[in-house]
Amino acid sequence: MFPKNDSKRACEDREKIDAFLSAARVGYLGLTDGTYPYVVPVNYCWHDGRIYFHGADTGKKVEIIKNNPHVCFTVCEELGTIADPVPAQTDTGYMSVMVFGQIERVEGIKEMTGVMQVLLDKYVPGYYDRPLSQHHVSRYRSSMGSSVAVFCITPDAITAKDNPLPEEMRFYPGRTVKLDS
Repeated sequence: MFPKNDSKRACEDREKIDAFLSAARVGYLGLTDGTYPYVVPVNYCWHDGRIYFHGADTGKKVEIIKNNPHVCFTVCEELGTIADPVPAQTDTGYMSVMVFGQIERVEGIKEMTGVMQVLLDKYVPGYYDRPLSQHHVSRYRSSMGSSVAVFCITPDAITAKDNPLPEEMRFYPGRTVKLDS
């Protein structure tokens, strides 16, 4: 599942990748409709080795998914700028993961509710005093009249890159090359 990446910044630490995917807040869903790529930022969760997200049950994204289930899901977090007296050594600290796989709509209300609960636990931990009910998920309608759809990406391959940010090299406003020489 984790193909060899020859980059010197390749990350193959499964625990680090899992922790990163669990904590990051926004992922970019890459789809293709045959003409142009279509990339959509979404809130998501990494659960049981899969990416899950929810959205409207109709629209462009849903139509593209129906026609082509092959996707790329990318998550990237900038950690800060790495300052260096040598301009060519100035860099960015980051972590990024790309998940290539197949997407499908989750149909069962039990699984949908479970995923929606994982999303709530991620984005508003401890906010609700009881678990989400299947009844709520099945009857929900957005302000646009759409019911909720939950999607699952099963990875075929995962690649990751990591460029740690040494704290002593972190750029901050007011830091100048004179301070580092």
